[in-house]
Amino acid sequence: MMTAHKATALRGELLHQEPLARYTTWRVGGPARTLYRPADAEDLATFLQTLPSDEPLLWLGLGSNLLVRDGGFPGTVIATQGRFSEIEVDGDRVHVGAGAACARVARAAARAGLSGAAFLAGIPGTMGGALAMNAGAFGGETWDCVGEVRSIDRGGRLHVRSPGDYQVSYRKVSGPQDEWFLGATLQLQEGDSEVEQAAIRKLLDRRAETQPTGKPSGGSTFRNPPGDYAARLIEAAGLKGYRIGGAEISPKHANFVVSTGACRAADIEALIAHARDEVERRFGVRLQPEVHVVGVPA
Repeated sequence: MMTAHKATALRGELLHQEPLARYTTWRVGGPARTLYRPADAEDLATFLQTLPSDEPLLWLGLGSNLLVRDGGFPGTVIATQGRFSEIEVDGDRVHVGAGAACARVARAAARAGLSGAAFLAGIPGTMGGALAMNAGAFGGETWDCVGEVRSIDRGGRLHVRSPGDYQVSYRKVSGPQDEWFLGATLQLQEGDSEVEQAAIRKLLDRRAETQPTGKPSGGSTFRNPPGDYAARLIEAAGLKGYRIGGAEISPKHANFVVSTGACRAADIEALIAHARDEVERRFGVRLQPEVHVVGVPA
């Protein structure tokens, strides 16, 4: 339990039974038992030191690629949205906080005349989430341009680590246990500012044309299997537009599950399972979810 004298030293925002639907891009999910919005890294370290060693922790940025079940999260959520959002250009390097939106990082790099980060404009999340899952878009992946990362462990200790401390693959990153990303330094290349900004506009136009950007979704639902595309398999299974409750497989892009209103997390989870099972039944391919499911059922 958090002691009173430790609680008074905190400078962040501490909330109890906070609905997580307010923090996820699907706009669904039950409450967090506790949610903390730290003021800065020092404040976060202080807060982490107040928690029991076995307290379940969930780190939450923009809430994309995350499905919180209707019963909520029975632990503590660290919400970084609006925190750790710094972006600093230093020559051909860009120092970014875990709470910085990927699209903002892409634009800042382009304005500085740096190339290698335009693909980040297609990732609907923060750098913390992108680092945690090696998020990618339009042929680029986050860890392709990572020079070093900054992290914090459960005891509130800060670390600076190199890419060699992590095992990175397609949509998967593993490294030191019980550590979470606070930021990174991206190593980019010199480029032409106008060319890079034009590339970002082109990528965003393509995204708007091919993805259901105007509806609540969690981003891409499944990883692409080797040599194929999840969207192609789901569409070939005849599932575009298929609904369960308020959840629908997007008629625009079959690898997106969207909320059509009055949607529950249980609807989304059931629809994801149905798409996975139907593709496996028809084509013998078992799709692996990109979406991280947390919490307990209602």
